[in-house]
Amino acid sequence: MDTYIESLPELLKKYFKILSPEFPTFLLEYIHTPEMQKQAKISVTSGTIYSKMFDEMWYSSLDHSVAVALIVWNFTKDKKQTLSGLFHDIATPVFKHCIDFMNGDHEKQESTEELTIQIIQNSKEIMALLNRDGIKLEEVCDYHIYPIADNDTPKLSSDRLEYTLSNGLGVREKLWDLETVKEIYQDIEVQKNEEGTPELGFKHKEIAENFVKTMSKLSCIYVGNETKYSMQFIADIVKKMYEQNLVTKKDLYTLSEKEIIQKIKNCPIESVANCFKKWEDATEIKESDKLPKDKYVVDIKVKQRYIVPLVEEDNQFVRIDKVSQKAKEDISNFFNYQPKKYAYLDFNF
Repeated sequence: MDTYIESLPELLKKYFKILSPEFPTFLLEYIHTPEMQKQAKISVTSGTIYSKMFDEMWYSSLDHSVAVALIVWNFTKDKKQTLSGLFHDIATPVFKHCIDFMNGDHEKQESTEELTIQIIQNSKEIMALLNRDGIKLEEVCDYHIYPIADNDTPKLSSDRLEYTLSNGLGVREKLWDLETVKEIYQDIEVQKNEEGTPELGFKHKEIAENFVKTMSKLSCIYVGNETKYSMQFIADIVKKMYEQNLVTKKDLYTLSEKEIIQKIKNCPIESVANCFKKWEDATEIKESDKLPKDKYVVDIKVKQRYIVPLVEEDNQFVRIDKVSQKAKEDISNFFNYQPKKYAYLDFNF
């Protein structure tokens, strides 16, 4: 039953070991259900990994979900909260947040989450496991009810912590190594925030500063033109195929990304296949503050992902930007980051 763990590359095995030195074995049966295994065929980078513009490490939606569950378990030792972390992206379709873009949800990127309850409820395997373990559906279907698992930006939650650690480990860009991840992670504890709610925070200011510095670099990548363009392009490709009945909504939740890509490459609409190939082979994005003519252009506002963590200072828990000028500047650098208005490539889709 430990097939999933055995199949992981060594880097991820070591990373998961940092997140939880002892793997909670009760998770394994849940991980191997069809609904969770489907997430193994979806990249967390919302499809950007398929273009040469990005030098990214494969990291699946399943890997992210397991890692979030391990963080929750490490800090709570609570099965229900841990399972809510595992299930939090169970409704993720192929190309992840690109489908939010297709649905017009650029800034919140939550349009697919409403299916979470339905997917869990319709899974015979998951429901049988929950019934066996004496856990109710409503106790695991919404990780928003557990502040250690999830909370509002800019607080630090298990979800936000996980994608920052893994994205900096090479999923998005290689910005730190396992030793740095370990140093950061082992400095985190459960603290009480200004609202009196439990929240993950740092014991030492210097380590919190290091975390914020890398987090701010990643935050710029998330809103950069390469990322925005690629996500909107994939969204529009899928939308056009959907409108022509070449893919169905069900396909987005049952097929793998590679299977959908094959459909795109075999698309009878020549412009779809040709433009996708040009995007795949592109090594850089083109940018302009003037609207380019006769090009497929992207100009959108997207979700700002950033974190202002708590840190212990003089026996109090305060936001890092209140006690560190360095962290305050790094966070400001993200907010002041302004890529050029228009992103495009040399085709008109």
